[in-house]
Amino acid sequence: MQATFTAFIGQRRLATGPAGEVALVVKRTAPQPDAPIIIFDDGTGRSIDFDLRGGDDEVLARLAKLAPPPAEETTPSSEPRGRGRPKLGVVAREVTLLPRHWEWLNARPGGASVALRKLVEEARRATGDKDRERQARDAAYHFMSTMAGDLAQFEEASRALFADDRRRFTGLIADWPADIRDHIVKLAYSDRP
Repeated sequence: MQATFTAFIGQRRLATGPAGEVALVVKRTAPQPDAPIIIFDDGTGRSIDFDLRGGDDEVLARLAKLAPPPAEETTPSSEPRGRGRPKLGVVAREVTLLPRHWEWLNARPGGASVALRKLVEEARRATGDKDRERQARDAAYHFMSTMAGDLAQFEEASRALFADDRRRFTGLIADWPADIRDHIVKLAYSDRP
């Protein structure tokens, strides 16, 4: 899934899309002293600065470094596997557990590492929806704090957002500038029915 960004000029949405597209729109937009341009990472709701110096190709080259490289697909090789650990993109880190935890993990088929990976994947599947909802709510709040922190009903709207009271939340922000209101709702609820 490609990261998206949204630029606002004052209270008006200027552009939404991949970093390069948004950056070029911002670069071509004349600054206005009373309406600053702010770019937001839609995944976090936080403002982000793009280096817009130089030509379009230079800007795009710098922004390409922001995008994570595509995940490599593991395809079975016809060559026999050599000795040692398979190349799975494994990152070694230290884990501190009590002796009884290590005993239990080591008794699992495949050992501690396999057992830990299975436990983590199971937990990710079990809490995936809740994690996505929390991330969406947090992104909406970060954006809302920057763009609507001084608008009427901000505190009550924040409480409704964190209480997951969608009906009350949308009612409280109904009178806010349309582009700000619509973007907050998109960040908070776009992946939910």
